[in-house]
Amino acid sequence: MAPESGRGAVERNDVIIIGAGLSGIGAACRLRRRLPDRRFLILEARHAIGGTWDLFRYPGVRSDSDMHTLGYAFRPWLAAEAIADGAAIRSYIEETAREEGVAEHIRFGHRVTAADWSSVESRWTLTVEREGESSLLLACDWLHACTGYYAYDRAHWPAFTGEEVFAGTIVHPQFWPERLDYAGRRVAVIGSGATAVTLVPALARTAAHVTMVQRSPSYVVSRPARDRAANRLRKVLPERAAYAVTRWKNVLLGQFFYRLARARPGGVARRLIAMVRHELGADYDVATHFTPRYDPWDQRLCLVPDGDLFVALREGRASVATGTIEHLTHDGLLLADGTHVPADIVVTATGLEILLLGGLALSRDGTVIDPARSLQYKGMMLSDVPNFSFAFGYTNASWTLKADLVAAYLCRLLRAMRRREATSATPRVRSGSVTEVPFADLSSGYIRRALSSLPRQGHRRPWRLNQNYALDVLALRFGSVTEEIEFAAGGLRTRA
Repeated sequence: MAPESGRGAVERNDVIIIGAGLSGIGAACRLRRRLPDRRFLILEARHAIGGTWDLFRYPGVRSDSDMHTLGYAFRPWLAAEAIADGAAIRSYIEETAREEGVAEHIRFGHRVTAADWSSVESRWTLTVEREGESSLLLACDWLHACTGYYAYDRAHWPAFTGEEVFAGTIVHPQFWPERLDYAGRRVAVIGSGATAVTLVPALARTAAHVTMVQRSPSYVVSRPARDRAANRLRKVLPERAAYAVTRWKNVLLGQFFYRLARARPGGVARRLIAMVRHELGADYDVATHFTPRYDPWDQRLCLVPDGDLFVALREGRASVATGTIEHLTHDGLLLADGTHVPADIVVTATGLEILLLGGLALSRDGTVIDPARSLQYKGMMLSDVPNFSFAFGYTNASWTLKADLVAAYLCRLLRAMRRREATSATPRVRSGSVTEVPFADLSSGYIRRALSSLPRQGHRRPWRLNQNYALDVLALRFGSVTEEIEFAAGGLRTRA
């Protein structure tokens, strides 16, 4: 592509997508299908496609939602397993990129560190770092961030008293050593979230014993790894039709359960705990180890395919210790109640560190843009920030469901700009018309730690997050594409 003349001959594209994970590849596919004449690039800091699914390589890594909703709407998931492992998901993303013709638009090893909007030129100029080379400037008319929601180079890794005396190995799942040998060894996994309940049964297959050490329990739900209805539908319907029906079935069932949990938390909690008691038997101390202190969906539920965690517990290959860690010892961990958990390896499944937009520094005409001082617009744009969008998935459903709707809406908005001959589109809040509320309503630790850095949301549309796929389909796929958007063209401004 020929560079643009002037300003140091900066290469200019219509759209630049940051990130080659599930969201970024999906957005590029949507763009290529719906606006094939647009020039676009995907800038990926790493050296492979996959994002999260390329980064995480710990034992047992898998999806925590079904692939009929985590997969792309335009490309059916055809494997028999609805709960897929990391390698299968990574292959699915890579194959999609190749088959849809977007793989050649990816530039690996390109980390976008800053983006400045020029009001005069109506374009973004990106500062891009490249390994072993000088930094690069790239320009685009529209910038779409598909960077996920957490830092890739660091994690939430609290220090524990006594780490210096522990004789074994301490690892975090986000940075799993490739050659770590845990066969025949005692492992303590600190945590009770999705990563912990995934690791424990995977490690327990060959470890001497695995103990899940948790400060407090989470809700854990067993679900079949294979979706029987989906596999049956594929036998009687065309692939795409069967996939669409399964996708909507799972979306609606998920939304029904979520709404039920919010409306009747006590009854749902009792049912979830009863299901665990059925898995583990009447003699197991479910009250201590699997009875959370919060209501269902105050935090995400933990999914265990085919009850693999419960199987490991029943067979004695794994156990749970609940309590506060006092300190590490030479050969394990000591809890505040005096319980000693023996361990040769300690795995700190203690969570992620949220990093909005991958740490991208945004500015407008040289003035810093702080996303935390902005309102989110339709879960994909920021108030008063032109020609910028981002993918941020649901907290109560599969990430890709929202990312795919955002990409489709972006294509609609770009078409609307062309019809109006507009060079910019900016969400604008009518003065005094929106009451601000927090960005997310989950009580998970990683959310609480990051609330001050996240954009706010409003009490009404289009400034409120629906957290509801059906409502977002109406709003993003069929609703107004110009609602509270200010368009600008050659100095003339129009407002919808």
